[in-house]
Amino acid sequence: MPKASDKSLRAPKIEAAFFDVDNTILRGSSAFLFGKAAFAAGFFSRRDFWRFAWSQTQFIWRGESADMISNIKDRALALIEGHKSADLTALTDEVYDLHIKTRLWPETVRLAKEHVAAGREVWLVTATPQEIADVIAHRLGLTGGLGTVIERKNGILTGKLVGHALHGVFKKKRIAALAKERGISLKRSYAYSDSHNDLPMLSMVGNAIAVNPDKILTTHAKAAGWAILDFKKRELKANRDPEIKRALKVKKVKNRSVKKAKKRAAKAGKA
Repeated sequence: MPKASDKSLRAPKIEAAFFDVDNTILRGSSAFLFGKAAFAAGFFSRRDFWRFAWSQTQFIWRGESADMISNIKDRALALIEGHKSADLTALTDEVYDLHIKTRLWPETVRLAKEHVAAGREVWLVTATPQEIADVIAHRLGLTGGLGTVIERKNGILTGKLVGHALHGVFKKKRIAALAKERGISLKRSYAYSDSHNDLPMLSMVGNAIAVNPDKILTTHAKAAGWAILDFKKRELKANRDPEIKRALKVKKVKNRSVKKAKKRAAKAGKA
């Protein structure tokens, strides 16, 4: 009896939804919110805190830029250098409860949870530290988080990164690696972001959605025919448009690929 081919027995690919965090799931910068808790815990001075506050104000009103991300990253790494990694990890739950939870965009969170209910994996993909990505994903009941990894030596934070900050093209690379590892069909998957810096991530999936987009992303999304969701407008008036309502509806995962795989395996067994 001929053996079924590897292709026919290969597990069908799954679907996923990838969400940026800052200004997509969360209003503002998660790194800054972590900074507030770190300041309260004595990680750094009041002067450093107010520098972070200025960065946060610019982030909310002007949107994300590569220079701004780099500036926030460099300051944050310099401030945590020499501290115990255990202290950083211990702060994450406190940061979520006191600062992040009240600043989540309800509609984006709902979309993420509906993707889970529809049968997809849901991943947060963010330049914020891995620890924060993990706690947000865990608290929201999502599959997991991909974040920037901070180097540790003998339990102490070195102030350096392992690899690159998860931003721009590096998000695309991490998602591609994850998709290969977990058997994710990017063509059938979704991605949500507010920033044109995430165009590499948005362009690699079959369903890209711009959320609270900056001007460059808005222009690109309109040209590409992507849905645009604006949760910053009062009473979410922008989302009353029929086209936007369709984007807010999460479709269930289709099981056609599973059925096809079973039929191929059955045919191969009878041969």
